Amino acid sequence: MDPAPPRGVARSGPVAITRAARAADRPGRPPPGYSRGVRALVASLTFVLSTAAVAACGGGSSQLTQVDIQPTPEPVTIGALSGPLCTDQACQCRDPRAPADGGAGVPELDGVKRFEIRVGPSEHALWVKLDDWVLYKSDERATDCFYVDLKPGKHPVTLRAHQQGGFSAKITISEYGAATQSWYDTYAFDCGSGGGVCDEDDFDAYKASLAQYTRGLHDPCGSTKVKGVVWDTGRAPDFVHPEDLQLELTLEVYQFAPQYAHGDAACRDRYAE
Repeated sequence: MDPAPPRGVARSGPVAITRAARAADRPGRPPPGYSRGVRALVASLTFVLSTAAVAACGGGSSQLTQVDIQPTPEPVTIGALSGPLCTDQACQCRDPRAPADGGAGVPELDGVKRFEIRVGPSEHALWVKLDDWVLYKSDERATDCFYVDLKPGKHPVTLRAHQQGGFSAKITISEYGAATQSWYDTYAFDCGSGGGVCDEDDFDAYKASLAQYTRGLHDPCGSTKVKGVVWDTGRAPDFVHPEDLQLELTLEVYQFAPQYAHGDAACRDRYAE
């Protein structure tokens, strides 16, 4: 293993690391099977005795990606939203059970694709930065949706959460294929949205789930890849539930239009392309 990176180094990547392996990589953390209380006590002692943080293990690569946790943005949505479900800086959420675009519409301009950014459910405030847009979901609403049109190319995305005592966070990004009249599951992250708050086990499970997307194609029938998924969670006063999250990724939107509807068996072997 490479030397442990300093605090703030991203704790993620496309290579799965089992909980047992991560326990071995993280000084002072007992392996799975120990109670959360014992794990918290060991983490506390480790914090006092050492400033070592997470050791990054990336399939033989020693490259590390630094995540610099930024202050939360202002509690306001900034940017041009698209489609008939949006008015000013707010949108209604389409019904996922509705056929075709579900009321979200299709782009008026050629050469762009419509995306849904669904934030929540969560009882906490969440921010999503996409290119120059800031998409804000307040703690007064469980879920907010935003519809944007993206050109082919790379589009950086950041999910930001901050809450004393812990947070829950969920985001799903869906691409709409006008020709197939189908929505594609471009990306999803869910941590504590079932009524709890995020803990390290959630991030372990999420990291392991990324291993199946060897080339970043989360929906094999879509035309968008997800690259460079990294995050940091800052401090956890109880050594179990972090109070901050900054998760970063890049959407790589391809120019071609999807040929098959979501879930079509013709696409199932495209994960590794």
